Amino acid sequence: MIGSLDARLPDGPIENAWTDHKFDLRLVNPNNKRRFTVIVVGTGLAGASAAASLGELGYRVKAFTYHDSPRRAHSIAAQGGINAAKNYKNDGDSVYRLFYDTIKGGDYRSREANVYRLAETSLAIIDQCVAAGVPFAREYGGLLDNRSFGGAQVSRTFYARGQTGQQLLLGAYSALMRQVAAGTVALHTRAEMLDLVVAEDRAVGIATRDLLTGEISAHAGDAVILATGGYSNVYYLSTNAMMCNVTAAWRAHRRGALFANPCYTQIHPTCIPAGDDFQSKLTLMSESLRNDGRIWVPRALDDTRAPADIPEAARDYYLEERYAAFGNLVPRDVASRNAKTVVDAGRGVGPLRNGVYLDFSGVLERDGAEVVRAKYGNLFDMYQRITGEDPYRVPMRIYPAVHYTMGGLWVDYNLMSNVPGLFVAGEANFSDHGANRLGASALMQGLADGYFIVPYTVGDYLAGRLGKEGPGTDHPAFADTVSDVNERTARWPAARGSRTVDWFHRELGQIVWDHCGMSRNAAGLQKALSEIPALRQEFHADVCVPGSAATLNQSLEKAGRVDDFFELAELLARDALEREESCGGHFREEHQDAEGEARRDDERFTHVAAWEWAGPGAEPIRHREELTFSAVTPTTRSYK
Repeated sequence: MIGSLDARLPDGPIENAWTDHKFDLRLVNPNNKRRFTVIVVGTGLAGASAAASLGELGYRVKAFTYHDSPRRAHSIAAQGGINAAKNYKNDGDSVYRLFYDTIKGGDYRSREANVYRLAETSLAIIDQCVAAGVPFAREYGGLLDNRSFGGAQVSRTFYARGQTGQQLLLGAYSALMRQVAAGTVALHTRAEMLDLVVAEDRAVGIATRDLLTGEISAHAGDAVILATGGYSNVYYLSTNAMMCNVTAAWRAHRRGALFANPCYTQIHPTCIPAGDDFQSKLTLMSESLRNDGRIWVPRALDDTRAPADIPEAARDYYLEERYAAFGNLVPRDVASRNAKTVVDAGRGVGPLRNGVYLDFSGVLERDGAEVVRAKYGNLFDMYQRITGEDPYRVPMRIYPAVHYTMGGLWVDYNLMSNVPGLFVAGEANFSDHGANRLGASALMQGLADGYFIVPYTVGDYLAGRLGKEGPGTDHPAFADTVSDVNERTARWPAARGSRTVDWFHRELGQIVWDHCGMSRNAAGLQKALSEIPALRQEFHADVCVPGSAATLNQSLEKAGRVDDFFELAELLARDALEREESCGGHFREEHQDAEGEARRDDERFTHVAAWEWAGPGAEPIRHREELTFSAVTPTTRSYK
């Protein structure tokens, strides 16, 4: 039974918290570092930077990815930029302002100390990335350039055209491969983590499946770091790569790790609308486009005229009119809900009437096509290839899509879960973004965790293990875990049902989108909680997984991941039902003000909801971590 949740927050002012805490952390001397093995699961920004940093320090590192190369991690898909409080534009930015914008953007549902550390660390991230050769955009004089993102009134976002995630990942990948060549990191590709090994009440290893041969194997380590991303694909249609899943985190949850705030999911407002009922994913258009693109819809219902034929007086620039201070750069949750409102009212645009316009005619007329092409050229090209429409001539069509998940495994200030020895980095943990992530902060968190936080805090944990021999793969816990994985894996080819895994995944995603999407209400969430278990039961009885477990079998891979999505979806709906307030991306229709804005309940819900797995078929146990604020005072968010 889990007792009170101790976040291990430092005492004193948050401005000094991380500096003082680092000094208090125990150290491992260079010779002793060689005695320890650290397992890192995931090789995106958080995982690659953590593995590279720990290898550089001298630890023995085992890094695992289910891709054929770390370069294929989903971090590569991030487009618009990475935040840092450098204040190069001299427009009033500071560490405190980035901290404040992040706390406010998350609707005061995140830890102060974690968020301040993130803002403080952002300064070093940019220097680290420049030193690694990341080709950030530069101004005419050679200084790094910045642009704005939603939820801020300053320009603090560093970028490499619309390929920022790719360039940052190549930097982290280069650092990782340097350590692979040096022999400090052993890289395991095409290896999917399917379970966490827990012995002596701590994480001591993992069980993986070789995706080419089907072999199940166990790996021992003195600490385990999960950097496996988020769970947006529970909705089936999302901006995430199709292989993105929750399995590593969820299997750790089943072994005792608490899952925090699963209902905090983010809908990105700037995506290409679905074109038909059979799409397998959605495409993101960078939030950076909202710097120069103006969002509007026709004022009249069912106005079918071409956008160029609709005069200014007949256009509703609804964000600019409603949110004068921030305009088109309101945070993602606000922009998304407003887009849904106008489309639901019958003013959507495009063949399926399921989008709004993102119009660049003003900036094209003011600055010219070459200036726009220098900023956004690859994004414009991508949009044209997908839609067949030229955004230099006609407005883009956009609509919100599921993008990022703020919920994840619960961690303390050291990024360690409640399972000793299990650390969680990047999007896989819950720690920094509250109920709504500000744009350009995902890359910031991944690199902060991997380069600058985990290398300190893992050392503190391992210092307490000096002189203590950890269990090897001959320990019974490893054999038991491998046996569990084999049994679970073998069940899917034996099912011999009539429907594909993708069919069930799509059906599940529709339930979650309908009842746990941009808006939620009690009746819909209760309906989801009855429909999800029924569909999961049908999935177990009627799924078809051809082939065997002893070879490459992508249907088998999907079956295990979708089974985990079923369990997660049920917890997501339960968490959303319990949280009777609206905050950030969690919008309960029963809790809104007269103008349709989110209405928090600080008296009852200023806490983290951390859920404990109670076993198959049993109701999970809800724990609380109370949130306190000393540097800011929670107020009603306003971007008007």
